Amino acid sequence: MLIVDDSAVMRNLIGKIVTGSEGLVVAGKALNGTFALQKIATLKPDVVILDLEMPDMNGIDFLKERKRRGIDVPIVILSSRAERGAQITMEAISLGAADFIMKPTGAGSEEIFGIAENLAHLLRGYGRIYQETKAEEAKLEEAKRQEAASPGPAELAGSPGVAKAGPPSTGQATETSGSAPSGPAVDAFKSTLRRLQAEAERNRPRKAPTTVADWGGEFPYARQVERLGDGAIEIVAIGISTGGPNALREVLSRIDGQIGVPIVVVQHMPPGFTAEFARSLSKICPLEVKEAEEGDLLLPNRVLIAPGANHLRVERRRLAAVASLGEDPPVNGHRPSVGVLFESVAREFRAGSLAVIMTGMGRDGAREIGAIHRGGGLTVAQDEASCVVFGMPKVAIESGAVQYVVPLMDMAPAINWLVQKSR
Repeated sequence: MLIVDDSAVMRNLIGKIVTGSEGLVVAGKALNGTFALQKIATLKPDVVILDLEMPDMNGIDFLKERKRRGIDVPIVILSSRAERGAQITMEAISLGAADFIMKPTGAGSEEIFGIAENLAHLLRGYGRIYQETKAEEAKLEEAKRQEAASPGPAELAGSPGVAKAGPPSTGQATETSGSAPSGPAVDAFKSTLRRLQAEAERNRPRKAPTTVADWGGEFPYARQVERLGDGAIEIVAIGISTGGPNALREVLSRIDGQIGVPIVVVQHMPPGFTAEFARSLSKICPLEVKEAEEGDLLLPNRVLIAPGANHLRVERRRLAAVASLGEDPPVNGHRPSVGVLFESVAREFRAGSLAVIMTGMGRDGAREIGAIHRGGGLTVAQDEASCVVFGMPKVAIESGAVQYVVPLMDMAPAINWLVQKSR
């Protein structure tokens, strides 16, 4: 890990958190973006922990330069709690930062412990994904290198064990001197070439589907259940935590602009950040995205994000379905709670519900998604490989309440497909 902060106190504090966490090591420290760029080249960290307010080259300028240079190491932002902190943190996310965590405000042991636990999960998760990605890229490059270095048939023609065309025997037709060579060496070459090509194809990045047509009208995850559901989907509810900001950007940027149902989201996030987060999502999502307010209508093609300090519930009233906010105590350790949202969706929409539980530590929503399943609704979880932290989805899957397990890159088209197919 590379720690980038102009405050020596903060560098030391974060350094102690990292070294005190199992499996994490501090590779180096830097006091601004300029030094960070130099150290990334030599230290090759798996994750960078980045402050945004720094002299010479601040965090935003660093992210712009990182993008220009094609540096792909994941960045976790250290954010302040001020309104300005929320704005530049969301700007950092839009520039490619992977996630953010709040800076400690004091020396309170409870606050430090909470931040340390969250930071450790983030660093392990993003570090694992980065290492796995680099390992796959290295395997692909090695396959390409071996393929390029492998001798061709012409070179093999002079190798031992390769049969060459000879002069014709009396009354017998034979191959001409231009015929392809054959024999054990050629067979070995062809076998190796096929293996390398197959491995390269498996590792080749595929284009993520965006519409039902991209799957040829067939949903590749539909075999996991015998039925699609009991009725038309009327609402989509998404619960997400650690690793969520970029995952939600991936999903909502590719959601169907005419999906025709409301989407309600609980993303565990501090107060003061969700309004700015909703604004940043609205710039990339084809739907209307806003922070939920009391009494907001659940309109088709509208996304409501739960405020950072309030539970979000849905209510069906006589004339319309609306959002209802509450400051009642945390549930499953959180406010807003995914569990609170899922319970209300199950109660109000029953078989018309589609619940999606995504990356996050802990178990918020993992039990309550079962109520949607039992009510005849559809349930989807993000798969382990694409989760930063496979906590909430893992518990939900193990409970037996999840019908579909989907990788992040397929999540938006999966939601599009399930909503469309239910009609």
